[in-house]
Amino acid sequence: MMRRSPLNPGKPLQRKTAMARGTGFKTPTAGAGLLRVAATQAKARARAPKLLKLAKRMKSRGMKGRPPTADEKRFMDQMGTLPCIACLKDGWTNHTISLHHIDGRTKPGAHFLVLPLCAEHHQQDDTDLRQRISLHGRKATFQARYGTERELLAECLAMLTSDLSRDHNKYLETV
Repeated sequence: MMRRSPLNPGKPLQRKTAMARGTGFKTPTAGAGLLRVAATQAKARARAPKLLKLAKRMKSRGMKGRPPTADEKRFMDQMGTLPCIACLKDGWTNHTISLHHIDGRTKPGAHFLVLPLCAEHHQQDDTDLRQRISLHGRKATFQARYGTERELLAECLAMLTSDLSRDHNKYLETV
């Protein structure tokens, strides 16, 4: 047997009488502490501006710039296979890299202008034991030692084309 509820469907629950307001405090000292907190909060509300503007929603996806196209992604993936170009010039091989955008990320074709640099050569880090010069920290010193960013890009492209031709020759040998 199904019982019916005394509440009407769709009607919100409401109390018939207001809740009784008791003191709620067991000792006068506890009440004094809460009153002091309430007074401090009231002063803070009085000092605060009446209408607070809500912050605008961010339109960006976290980083400044536009997302790369499919061709740019493929190119950046190929550049990511190269070791750090500055470490190579120092005689080291470091394959843990991040891509540095030469002309930012907003210009047309900006994602084609990238350099593979390790974290120490890309961002400033004074705790590096090998004291590598970073591009963002000391750009003039970096360019004096390794060359301009465009020259380094040309070297990376030459390395990519030699790798691609080597891979193509391996493919032709297997066929």
